[in-house]
Amino acid sequence: MRWFGPQDNVKLIDIKQAGATGIVTALHQIPVGEIWTVEEIQERQLMIRNEGLEWTVVESLPVHEEIKRASGNYQQYIENYKISLQNLAECGIKTITYNFMPILDWVRTNHNFINEDKSRALLYDQDAFTYFDVFLLKRPNSENDYSDAQKEKALQFGSQLSEEEKALLFKNVLLGLPGSTINFTAEQILSLLENYAEIDNQKLRENLIYFLSEVTPIADKNGQKLAIHPDDPPFSVLGLPRIVSTEADLKAIFSAVPSTANGLCYCTGSLSADPKNNLEKIIDDFGDRIHFLHLRNTIRESETIFRESEHLNGNVRMEVVIEKLLLLINERKISLPMRPDHGFLHKVDEKTETYPGYSLTGRLKGLAELRGLEMGIAYKLNL
Repeated sequence: MRWFGPQDNVKLIDIKQAGATGIVTALHQIPVGEIWTVEEIQERQLMIRNEGLEWTVVESLPVHEEIKRASGNYQQYIENYKISLQNLAECGIKTITYNFMPILDWVRTNHNFINEDKSRALLYDQDAFTYFDVFLLKRPNSENDYSDAQKEKALQFGSQLSEEEKALLFKNVLLGLPGSTINFTAEQILSLLENYAEIDNQKLRENLIYFLSEVTPIADKNGQKLAIHPDDPPFSVLGLPRIVSTEADLKAIFSAVPSTANGLCYCTGSLSADPKNNLEKIIDDFGDRIHFLHLRNTIRESETIFRESEHLNGNVRMEVVIEKLLLLINERKISLPMRPDHGFLHKVDEKTETYPGYSLTGRLKGLAELRGLEMGIAYKLNL
């Protein structure tokens, strides 16, 4: 399970008692781009081992924005990344997750959608986001990214919001990076967006491929696996380029840097948010590149709204996905690390401050369901 470090209100003992054996974490206290030293890595490892767990996956070793833009001190930041990879290898950590999404990590417009049973889930509403982008943030030229019909629907959506609800929408969209409790301000985002004015999908992909051509040999030498996380959501937001959203994107990345150390964090939730993505075919086509599993589910309410659902009930045929993954694991003769990604916020956790999607009970429920499904399918397949 994912743990955000000593400041996380979900404690290691909670995760241990949930039945997990491995921890997915990162050194969030280190500024993006700086080197992760052996001493700092070992300190975190010891903290985790003292609770009877093991740090098995890094999520994430973040990529500096200057690397994504190939500007400023990006060469130095790449060198720092290589040193951090080497230091992680010296400490025995071999699976490293990262993403190449400009500025923002994942984006949702509602962090507290109320389910039928009164638990709460994460939701993305395109009308809400369009209203935020054009009428609240007022991103320059944002109106050109939407049709007149889309802007009209967004205005209708916004007309029903109170001032408090508008402020909450603003806060939800500009959620800070994982592990942080500080949100972006409008001024920060608008300033950061200016840096991407001349960067389109092609240029961002070129920058990713250059980055991978530099760091993948280090991972290869150390027996490490790099696992890129898909864009979330898998389409452009704020006019920013997106290059890890589709099967074609994955093919381009893996073809350009053919080492199997250049791999994928197979996130069923992110990929399924685009109904054109065939999750089962992605396993068939890129099975040798899958190094880490994020298992969660989504439901499309309409063409413009998707929300996170129970792990076993949604648009993802989780039983089919897990069967394919078990066969892949058996064929490759490996063990793939998996975590239940996100979870509902249940009543019992409402008074505990946690990062959205990362309350204990919702993830524990997802972990139990996924493990049960896995065991049942493994028994059926005689694995």
